[in-house]
Amino acid sequence: MSDLFREPPVEERSKVLRKLNLSRDLLKYGGIALGVLVVLVALILYWNRGSHVVLRGSFQKVRIQPLEEQSTVVVIDFRFVNPSNFPFIVRRADVFLVDAGGDRHEGFTIADVDADRVFQYYPLLGPKYNRSLILRDRVESKQSLDRMISARFAMPESEVQARKQLIVRVEDVDGTVSEIVEEPGARNS
Repeated sequence: MSDLFREPPVEERSKVLRKLNLSRDLLKYGGIALGVLVVLVALILYWNRGSHVVLRGSFQKVRIQPLEEQSTVVVIDFRFVNPSNFPFIVRRADVFLVDAGGDRHEGFTIADVDADRVFQYYPLLGPKYNRSLILRDRVESKQSLDRMISARFAMPESEVQARKQLIVRVEDVDGTVSEIVEEPGARNS
């Protein structure tokens, strides 16, 4: 019992204190190195923030026109911006509809020439406000554009009206995909 309360010899105490000082120094300098590393990573991410090519946008107007009993045309006017430092060149553009049950349906995208005809045949759609988004459209760095896309869905107008949302999916020539999604509460159709 007396061994438990006895003080260790001076040599043992100095070894323990040296180990503690070494541990403190290691923690102190390791913490500093970790802090410098975090700052470097943050700087690298900040400098490269414009390198990610993507389109961001919103729907301006959605117009719906029934063609037949089981066929409906959807015309979407939207605004988007390319916030990156590089141009976005359109390879492909598609329109998807998420129905009331959550299923995703791809629409048959209508070519620009045919979209002009649709507007002629169905004056209730109103005027064509914007150019259609077409292949090889080039969106320069920091540029904002207004475009239109139209698609036919093989479903009745009532199902289109009951949708959860519409999605415009735009693919860049380098493979980057951007989706412009209809806000659930912002319907104007």
